[in-house]
Amino acid sequence: MSLLEELRSLQAKAQAELEKLADSEALEAWRIRYLGTKGALKDAANQLKDVAREQKPAVGKALNDVKNLLTEGFEKAKTVLGGAAKPKAAGGLDVTLPGSAPAIGHEHLISQTVDEICDLFGRMGFTVAYGPEVEDEWHNFDALNTPPEHPARDVLDNFFLDGGAMIRSQTSTVQIRVMENASPPIRIIAPGRVFRPDTVDATHSFMFHQVEGLYVDEGVTMSDLLTCLDQFCKAYFGPGVPTRFRPHFFPFTEPSAEVDVWYRYADGHEGWMELGGCGMVDPNVLKAVKYDAEKYTGFAFGMGIERMVMVRHGIPDIRLLYGSDVRFLHQF
Repeated sequence: MSLLEELRSLQAKAQAELEKLADSEALEAWRIRYLGTKGALKDAANQLKDVAREQKPAVGKALNDVKNLLTEGFEKAKTVLGGAAKPKAAGGLDVTLPGSAPAIGHEHLISQTVDEICDLFGRMGFTVAYGPEVEDEWHNFDALNTPPEHPARDVLDNFFLDGGAMIRSQTSTVQIRVMENASPPIRIIAPGRVFRPDTVDATHSFMFHQVEGLYVDEGVTMSDLLTCLDQFCKAYFGPGVPTRFRPHFFPFTEPSAEVDVWYRYADGHEGWMELGGCGMVDPNVLKAVKYDAEKYTGFAFGMGIERMVMVRHGIPDIRLLYGSDVRFLHQF
């Protein structure tokens, strides 16, 4: 029998066997037998050197044709038998094999902290309010009793836009918007991003997060404010954390104070950490939103979220929170 006839016989035999295969194990054995490095086609190719010169083109073409046909048949059978080979596996997946965990999203540490802050103040009766990040000077300064000559309004300390708009420099703007559209009693917190043209370093960024708080009702006192913030600090930093309130000045509160907590840093250093500012809502702010300043009083506070995160988790550089290395953030 010539090699050409052997190739035709091999093709017929291989295709007949291929049609009868029942599972992927038998298919793999078939591949080794016919297409493997020591298979029938390899053996036929080794015989090509003994074929007469005038017959080599025809035999060589036949060899390639048989190889292509069997390879194509193998690929089709693999597609069909891949799912049928393992009756216990749905969709062609072997459920007995170790699984591969899918890559899923990870909530950012800032988002985790905002959720926790909202939960803690929610237990004290505060609801969450949001406002626009692009504001006007009325809501960002004027309504908050900040006069035109105040240094906080300097063009070097704010991002001003065309047409008198600006990107908000504090979330206190949300307090004004809430009071413009609701009557007392009001008890809200306003977390969100704020923007100031600070030079970026280990503790500063041109974008960071604040949470503002506001409580307006009849008979609200400074004692209510101190108790509220002291309870928050103990819930967030730990039940034994000391707090202190230092007299300060803010245009939108009177009297005003800075809030400090005593904290032990990751390197063992201890000291007072400034958490934010607070005070009783200035009557001029209440009048700006058409509240009766003789009837209502209120307190307000504002805290930097990144500062709380960095101290609590021992993070030395604010840029780590916004870098592209997600391995750092996956720790939390």
